[in-house]
Amino acid sequence: MPHFIIECSQDILQQKTPDEIMDAVYNMAESTGLFAVNDIKVRLQPYQYYRLGEGKKNFLHVFGHIMQGRSNEQKANLSKLISTRLTELLPDVSFLSVNISEFEAATYSNKALINPENTSHNRHFGL
Repeated sequence: MPHFIIECSQDILQQKTPDEIMDAVYNMAESTGLFAVNDIKVRLQPYQYYRLGEGKKNFLHVFGHIMQGRSNEQKANLSKLISTRLTELLPDVSFLSVNISEFEAATYSNKALINPENTSHNRHFGL
């Protein structure tokens, strides 16, 4: 946690490498101080087939999924930092957007939480 999923048109990867794009998102998330460094996860999924509005050639969207508990101001800042950095990196993208949504702690589970030795219910147990 958190997860940042980057979806983009395939041609974006001709402008910058997947690592450059993922690093930009990772570094902006890390710079906020909202997350433990080893918790940040970023992945990228390019699309060969897509349809956009007339005259639009490509897109990049970041879906940020974070654990509940951050303020709207913190989430907005995170979104703006990522979109600003990606716009600097990829100034010619037709559609570039970011949205941040929250996981509910009550419905979240992971490997650490189901570990029988984790009596404190720490979602970072054993990491």
